Amino acid sequence: MLLPRKTKYRKVRKGKIKGNATSGNTIAFGTYALISLEAERINSRQIEAARRAMTRYVKRGGKIWIRIFPHTPVTKKPNEVKMGSGKGNPEKFVAKVKPGTVMFEMAEVSLEQAQEAMRLAAHKLPVKTRFAVREDF
Repeated sequence: MLLPRKTKYRKVRKGKIKGNATSGNTIAFGTYALISLEAERINSRQIEAARRAMTRYVKRGGKIWIRIFPHTPVTKKPNEVKMGSGKGNPEKFVAKVKPGTVMFEMAEVSLEQAQEAMRLAAHKLPVKTRFAVREDF
């Protein structure tokens, strides 16, 4: 699972995921990409599940790039704890994804293989996605 080695602050506020992606919205490394159509928090387990689904389908062939990283800690209070007494402890790390963010890229596989692998990966994610092909390819 992905998680940062070190963070500046242990706990962060929730905030809102507003607007469309302005960075990380172009296909940079691969030929095919999976692009988010919604704003959502994607945790490290979901990213890992999607990566495994793609890797297994292409039988460890081709190249896969993960373009999102879970930097943001999410806290949770234990069960049956009374209201108040501060914020809970960090439970997991999430990546905040905006519409238009390129989440995964793939190269050195056929179009059909890439489409199916990305479809399997999309089922593991909590956002609506679309498959894209690089224009200059």
